[in-house]
Amino acid sequence: MSFRLRVLGLLMLVALTATAATAWLTLRQVTRQVQETVTAGRQEVSRITGELRAYGFAHGTWEGLSPTVGELARDTGQRIRIVTESDVLLADSDALAGRDPRAPSSQPPVLVDPRPVLRFPAGRTPRTPVKLAATAIADYRAAVAYGACLTRAGAEVRAAADDVGVPRIGTDRRPARCEEPRPGANPPTARDLDAVRRCESERRLTDCLQRVFDERTASVAPPRLEIRLGVRDESPPTLAAAPTVAVAVGVALAAVLGALLLSRAVLRPVRAMTLAAKGLGEGDLDRRVPVSGRDEIAQLGGAFNRMADSLRAGEERQRRLTGDIAHELRTPLANLRGYLEALRDGVVEPTPELLDSLHEEAMLQQRIVDDLQDLALAEAGRLTYHPAEVDLRELLEAGRRAHHAQAEAAGVTLALQAPRPVLVTADPDRLRQAVGNLLGNALRATGAGGSVTLALVPRGELAVVEVRDTGRGIAEEDLPHLFDRFWRADASRGRATGGSGLGLSIARQIVTDHRGTIEVRSTLGAGTTFTITLPSVPGGGPAGADGPAGAGRGGPAGADGPAGAGRGGPAGRG
Repeated sequence: MSFRLRVLGLLMLVALTATAATAWLTLRQVTRQVQETVTAGRQEVSRITGELRAYGFAHGTWEGLSPTVGELARDTGQRIRIVTESDVLLADSDALAGRDPRAPSSQPPVLVDPRPVLRFPAGRTPRTPVKLAATAIADYRAAVAYGACLTRAGAEVRAAADDVGVPRIGTDRRPARCEEPRPGANPPTARDLDAVRRCESERRLTDCLQRVFDERTASVAPPRLEIRLGVRDESPPTLAAAPTVAVAVGVALAAVLGALLLSRAVLRPVRAMTLAAKGLGEGDLDRRVPVSGRDEIAQLGGAFNRMADSLRAGEERQRRLTGDIAHELRTPLANLRGYLEALRDGVVEPTPELLDSLHEEAMLQQRIVDDLQDLALAEAGRLTYHPAEVDLRELLEAGRRAHHAQAEAAGVTLALQAPRPVLVTADPDRLRQAVGNLLGNALRATGAGGSVTLALVPRGELAVVEVRDTGRGIAEEDLPHLFDRFWRADASRGRATGGSGLGLSIARQIVTDHRGTIEVRSTLGAGTTFTITLPSVPGGGPAGADGPAGAGRGGPAGADGPAGAGRGGPAGRG
């Protein structure tokens, strides 16, 4: 079965299943939600009962309750009918709204008790709650009388529960006939004390005290309410099934049509990429796929084209590298072969000077091969590093000592500017190899009487190493090619002035592997500055007398470093 048919079948199955499930779930959930809305949700019931209880708690009477009931009915959209436990009607939202009262719902009524629930501090002796309960009985009687008086006088009533739970009544204005209760002015009666003391022997002390409190205050507290919400035989609206089924069928058809369009839109570029990939596999590196739009398919096509460009660029680099290697090795090897044949035929005498020259030529070729190996390992991520805390000042001093003889022979001043130690985490031998390559280039580019400076510049969390020379400089158009393999601004290939052409490429790879950057700026006739930026060790203070571990391992560059770290000394790192 083709991919198109499989995608179409899968999408149709998913669309039909999802549509059917959605339709069933919609019918079920919406019907339930409508029923819950008609019978009053929990939040509305909680609000109604809470506000009614707060009214009775503060006012001590149910007089004047009608405005509150009317407001609750308007806000919640519920029909509210309130009666006392003795079936005395207090308020009906239908009557308040001016309509004939409808039969209340057959659901059980909601009970509202305005009396406070006592709270007793934990960790006290049994006598403490008993005393608090007796006092609460007397205080509640006084609070109820005061709140009812304020209500009848038309004053605004406020209430806040004290530590035990008894209301403390407040108002914006107190009528003269309403006497505000003072703390301690209404002590509990003897009967109150006797009733609460009988609870001292009870295991559930607080429950007993609450029961006694309710009994002793029943004569003054507002009666409990029975609240009925809704209307009898009111059928909840239901969701019609026909529109839902019609919508479901429409969604299924749209999904099938979308699947057809999607399969066509996806498979066309996929087919084009398949043909292009087959062409790439057969060696046609010029094959590309057309890209239009900005969606994922277009991004995939763009990624494919970039991959093809990268493959072609890699092929070009490989051919160019092969040509560069052949160019670098052909002439020196021809010279070596010519001299060796002349020695074998007796045309040239094997003098010590000639043997030294041939040995030096062979070492140069060996360095080129070693540099190529180092660069290949570094670019493949297989170059071995042994990181440690390195004092850059000591490392630069070791590089200066290693190149001191070369600088003196060339008549160049080699100086170090490092005001204080700076610690980095790095492989000291590899890092010394990179600095040595830059130093070798700087010394070869600087004429007699010039200077080369190694500078260490701490910069916050970064360590900056600069290699400055006063040499001939590099043209601006040559700077972008400076780190390319086998590229040199000076076309000379002589041993005295030209290195292998790989030193800067190796230096850049080593610095990059240490999470750093290397940059260059140059002015013709004025000199060149290479800048290496590395992350420093956080909180790295001055190093000790011998520097951190590994900072000076192996002595000067090229002495005991790992393979390729210093082969052939500083020279030859072009």
